[in-house]
Amino acid sequence: MYVPRLYRVEPHEAIQMMKAYPFATLVTVREQRPIATHIPVEVREEGGHVYVTGHIAYGNVQKETLDNNANVLLIFQGPHAYISSSWYEAEDVPTWDYLAVHAYGTSRIITGRELERALAAMLEHYEAHRKRGRLVDTFTPGYIEGQMKGIVGFEVEVTWIEASAKMSQNRNDRDYKAIVTELEMSAEPDDRKVAAWMRNRRPHLFTTEGGA
Repeated sequence: MYVPRLYRVEPHEAIQMMKAYPFATLVTVREQRPIATHIPVEVREEGGHVYVTGHIAYGNVQKETLDNNANVLLIFQGPHAYISSSWYEAEDVPTWDYLAVHAYGTSRIITGRELERALAAMLEHYEAHRKRGRLVDTFTPGYIEGQMKGIVGFEVEVTWIEASAKMSQNRNDRDYKAIVTELEMSAEPDDRKVAAWMRNRRPHLFTTEGGA
């Protein structure tokens, strides 16, 4: 991923982005052809390392590329928004603002109890806060084990991260504030999320003194 210096994200912030937007694109190569699967994953930090776990359908041929593969890519897409150049003070072309993380690493297949623990962690993440959330112990005994026959679990140890936050950092304060103002009026959730990210980076523009 091409990331100009202005848009580079520090690794610790990139990891938090991965955790915040865990619906990832898993990319590998099979017979010289790239394969991609869109799946939810779990991101964890342990002993100074970053691990990503997930699972794909048993019938997905990508499973053949996940056993001890040192060339795995996971793409995490954060909020993004179209930026109209009509919001700029001077003549310019429009653009697109976005957050994205590319996490590279080595994958391995996980099975048995390890896969059960990974599935339990995912349910805990997405269900624990819900009323009548479906955690592992709420299922009929043996049900989860039966469902596991239809999936292939994997873990990726992340070895390299590239992240880009292209969020109009190149604009002057006047244009920057105008972009945030326009995005905050949008009905699109991603537009408002981009605006919130930008607002947090230049808070002085939105105080009584700085925003006057």
